[in-house]
Amino acid sequence: MGFLSSLRPPPLVDSHVTLNPYNALCSLTWLQQALFWSGLFAWFADSYDFFCVSLTIARLEALFHQNTHVMTTAITLTLLFRPVGAIIFGLLSDRFGRKWPLVVCLMIISALQIGTGFVNTFSAFLAVRSLFGIAMGGVWGLASAASMESIPVGARGVYSGIMHIGYPGGYLIASVVNLFLVPETPQTWRSIFWVGAGLSAAAAAIRSMLPESAVFERSQAAAERARMSSSEQTRIFFQQFQLMLKEHWLLWIFGIVMLSGLNFVSHGSQDLYTTFMQSSKGFSSSLSTTANIIGEAGAVAGALFGGYISQLIGRRVTLIAACVWACAFIPLWILPDAWGALSAGAFFFQFGLNTAWGTIVIYLNELAPPAFRGLYPGTVYQLGNAASAAAAQIEATAGLSIRKTVRGVDQPDYGKVQAIMAAASVGLVLVCAIFGPEKHSASFEVENTAIEDGVRLKAQELAFKDDPEDRISEKESGEARSSDLASVHKQT
Repeated sequence: MGFLSSLRPPPLVDSHVTLNPYNALCSLTWLQQALFWSGLFAWFADSYDFFCVSLTIARLEALFHQNTHVMTTAITLTLLFRPVGAIIFGLLSDRFGRKWPLVVCLMIISALQIGTGFVNTFSAFLAVRSLFGIAMGGVWGLASAASMESIPVGARGVYSGIMHIGYPGGYLIASVVNLFLVPETPQTWRSIFWVGAGLSAAAAAIRSMLPESAVFERSQAAAERARMSSSEQTRIFFQQFQLMLKEHWLLWIFGIVMLSGLNFVSHGSQDLYTTFMQSSKGFSSSLSTTANIIGEAGAVAGALFGGYISQLIGRRVTLIAACVWACAFIPLWILPDAWGALSAGAFFFQFGLNTAWGTIVIYLNELAPPAFRGLYPGTVYQLGNAASAAAAQIEATAGLSIRKTVRGVDQPDYGKVQAIMAAASVGLVLVCAIFGPEKHSASFEVENTAIEDGVRLKAQELAFKDDPEDRISEKESGEARSSDLASVHKQT
């Protein structure tokens, strides 16, 4: 019974009362709304940019004369380099604020998306997508932290679900662009990347027009009152960073393991799903893309549902229920040969999976060490991505051995491969959710940044030095230590 009670959210106080979705949307000030929606738009643009490769693999194969297994190297490299960006931009965000690190990150992405559309060799394509991975790694942590920090506690679940729809939403719009724009333009696959460049540039422009988060304005004001130089602030920041790693190393391991499982499910179910529909089921590119759109509609609905329900029943209970739901719909998602049944399976499977993702945004932000909310969520998320980086390649490689005959032609059985990977990965997430920690409704507004903690410690040191009684006590303590040392020397 004690274990079951640990899955329940804590008792609500007045300020933590769960709001219905409408009241939650109306509870924010215009500035809170602007900061949230700008963060969501940045994440949406980032997701769109990533899925450009997955949706155009067939065209890229023809251009570069490579097979699916080799082409997925681009996806793998992007995922592997994302933790580098999460660490770099996460540290910059926790030290200097949420605003400008995110703006710079988005502008770099925009430039790299333009560059991707101009490459003509496979090696150049891989190089640009690797650099893109570094820049992309910085977006989620910065956008989610800035969006969640100012949200009232009772509205967090609703906004967590909305925040996550940026990911399937980006995939959805990329699928629409791939379906209607790419075939109609002479640049074909290049046009989808150039649209992404425009989206990222627009997200950067919007964020640049909004102020810094209140948390970092308060932090900067505290440093100015204490007359701390920039170098002293940086020194204190990295001291706090080292202390945080020593105290919370187990939390980092937990986050990485859980996000590895979730990312394996996501990439294993999305990166080659269009290829699965075409090669294993024999559907056209148009029908395959339409099935993707239906699946992503389920993902959007699941994210909204998961975020809201997690505020009522707890983050971990929501994750557990989502895992059970997703596993139940794996057969419908993979086995049917009829397009309608497969599309329905894609909808319900993605609904379950993204019910989990809808609560992850606020779950990780609540778990994060208070002074490192820009670093922790983004880094564990991207390290999980790196761990799952080979998901598409694993499936493509397994498809070389696990085969089926489609219309008389021997083809990889990507359906069976995806089902095995999804079931194993969901099982890992389920174990983490059952035994992991939870800090439901943590109070962000009273938590200090690393600089504020440093200012407080500095003030305590100055107060200690200015207190005569403390100085006498310190002198007596020093004399006592000297006497002890003299006694030891005398004895020897």
